[in-house]
Amino acid sequence: MAELSPHEMASRLLSDGFTRAGPTANALTDPIADTAMVVTLDELRSYELDPRITRNPLYDEIKASIRERGLDAPPPITRRPGADHYIIRNGGNTRLAILRELWTETREERFFRIACLFRPWPERGEIVALTGHLAENELHGGLSFIERALGVAKVQELYEQEDGKALSQSELARRLKADGYPVPQPHISRMQEAVQYLLPAIPNVLFGGLGRPQIEQLTGLRRTGARIWEARSASASSSTDFVTLFQDVLASFDAAPGGFSVQRVQDELVGQMADLLGEKYDTLAFELIDSEKRWQLLSGEAKAGQPAAPTTAPSQVLPSVPTTPTPPPPDAGLVGPSSDTRVSPEGFSPDAHRDVERPAPETMEDETAGDPATPAQDHVAMPTPAADRLQSIQRLVADRLGEASSGIDDSARKTIPVQVDGLYPISDVWHIDPGLGTPDRLRVHIAQFAREIADEAGLAEWVVSRDDGIGFACVRGSDQRDVQEMTPSSRAISALLYTLSAPYHSAPLSSRIDTLHLVRDLGALLLGPAQLQASSGIQTACLSDSGLIKLFRLVRLARRLLELEARTSDGGSSAPGS
Repeated sequence: MAELSPHEMASRLLSDGFTRAGPTANALTDPIADTAMVVTLDELRSYELDPRITRNPLYDEIKASIRERGLDAPPPITRRPGADHYIIRNGGNTRLAILRELWTETREERFFRIACLFRPWPERGEIVALTGHLAENELHGGLSFIERALGVAKVQELYEQEDGKALSQSELARRLKADGYPVPQPHISRMQEAVQYLLPAIPNVLFGGLGRPQIEQLTGLRRTGARIWEARSASASSSTDFVTLFQDVLASFDAAPGGFSVQRVQDELVGQMADLLGEKYDTLAFELIDSEKRWQLLSGEAKAGQPAAPTTAPSQVLPSVPTTPTPPPPDAGLVGPSSDTRVSPEGFSPDAHRDVERPAPETMEDETAGDPATPAQDHVAMPTPAADRLQSIQRLVADRLGEASSGIDDSARKTIPVQVDGLYPISDVWHIDPGLGTPDRLRVHIAQFAREIADEAGLAEWVVSRDDGIGFACVRGSDQRDVQEMTPSSRAISALLYTLSAPYHSAPLSSRIDTLHLVRDLGALLLGPAQLQASSGIQTACLSDSGLIKLFRLVRLARRLLELEARTSDGGSSAPGS
């Protein structure tokens, strides 16, 4: 065969037989696993359903920190299938807005290009994203009550679209807890009332930061007022609708939140009701306040050791007020002329109702010694007014509904109870609710506990959630701190979390976590510094009681997770947690 000239070779290479016949990809597909990448502000947008509507109260402090230190904790990002831009996956819209401001002001490249962790869009993408934003905002900066209520309402809408049917409040509470944002059912009831009845009348006050205790007082006032109106409006031949009357009264007070007074709203509402119903002002006011007092007696908020006196029927004092045949439902927080104590049915706020006296906790009998054992309260790892008050309210609601109480006092008779706050409050280290009986849900809880433990050393951003292993990985953060600059406790926490999680990763991770000092630092982390360390001035710190309990809970859940996966791999069925 004759040798081809360069010209003939080029002609053959450029012929149709060597051209590409298949489709040409315009862009690369997104990664199918968590992947670090660098994105620009032009490629990244905020999450459209972000529950935060008002300005973050910590906005200026966060901006000053990012200006001086840079972005220590870049927000995780994701992308919807087919979209041409990335979005914040959970928590980080405030940081994104700050980066845009700083880029406009300085034109520094470090504010324009940011290294982020990309996470693939999950199957239940919108629900996972929205509940993630709710949880992250709750932990960093907080949300106002109405923002939280609107976020929960949007999640309920997504759930109903997913299921094709309406959800009850109890089912909604269960679903939210399973997706990592626990909200008690009574709290959901107050949220829905606030969105339906209060938001149309006082949006400025609500978005200005009106607190939960005042909102509960308003919802309680509406309930009691509606009941009185329904009982009397027929005989008075009034054509006015109570919802319209209530919202008209509220709308006149839609001003600055600092000047808002529930007492003034109640006075105005009672006055207009008296005029329309032809009743005396004092008669209606007494009936409203009497409902509150009866609820206080029912809830056991009287002083310990004093028997609760039976409620005096209104007709025994003022003949014009009809008696109520049955006790009213829990109308929380109605304001009386001489009442300084407010009662509310839910217990999330640590600032509300600090002075309310409660009955002393029950004690259990020690069968071996014959003496009363330590009260359940002595088992509390980190006493908080919010958690203590939540337990008493849960017992009250269980008694009213005829259900078995599962509070800390009851748990003390059969286990060692604890009480630790957090995104997932702990009242029993060992018990695993059946709602957590799947690997995905267990991983969500495990990763959160690991993040809260790491946060004690300022290393929360080192904990990265994963869909494999035990639910998280511990990797070096973006602060680039040298190992020598870390305290022994922070070094031990990072090494401990890395040691727990690393063996279970499906693929090895490149990490610079120092585990060489774990043997030396672990004892001081769990038990406290030795006398020699304390006298020599070596900087050591013991893990807090709440952090230790979270570590126990993490280990318990991880053992359950591995047990479930082992059963699945063996072809067996997984039983619910016990």
